[in-house]
Amino acid sequence: MRYEYVVILKRESDRAIDTISILLCSFSALTFLYALGRAHDLNYFLILASFIILAGTGLNIYRSRVKKAVVRFRYLLLLSAIGWIGMPWLQWLSILFVVLTFLESQTKYPLEIGFSADRVVINTLIKRRFDWSFLSNVILKDGLLTMDFKDNRLFQKEVMDDEDSDADEDEFNDYCRKRLAMSEKSP
Repeated sequence: MRYEYVVILKRESDRAIDTISILLCSFSALTFLYALGRAHDLNYFLILASFIILAGTGLNIYRSRVKKAVVRFRYLLLLSAIGWIGMPWLQWLSILFVVLTFLESQTKYPLEIGFSADRVVINTLIKRRFDWSFLSNVILKDGLLTMDFKDNRLFQKEVMDDEDSDADEDEFNDYCRKRLAMSEKSP
């Protein structure tokens, strides 16, 4: 679908997601090492997986805290999922880690709202679509997008910074006013 306007919203802090990912990766690696200590034979894959997971987690902690970079744990979570398949117990955790791999990347993806001639689409895990007739007002002012729904719901979020936002805000608000007026006229 073609959108006349796409508004990219600021994300909340990724700190909680990163903390959960760090805990899950560390738990997996330490559990793999514990299982290796109790086993009578060496599993070289679990040794290598534990080392890579711990080293990658440490590197991501360094990059996020010191370098202030956005880090991803999806490959470490996927490696943990593969490692859980090779464990002598709790292999079902691999399914949970595969799901968490996909959810981690989705939660770090910036939230986008597309505005087209017939509807407004909020791009989340499950896209939410609203016809203009469901909205009573949409305004972008001073970097804040406000969508007022007719059922008394209010959606308000900060947008990503843009260099020439003043001209775009006026143009966007005029577009939304026209769309809302057209939705009022149509039955």
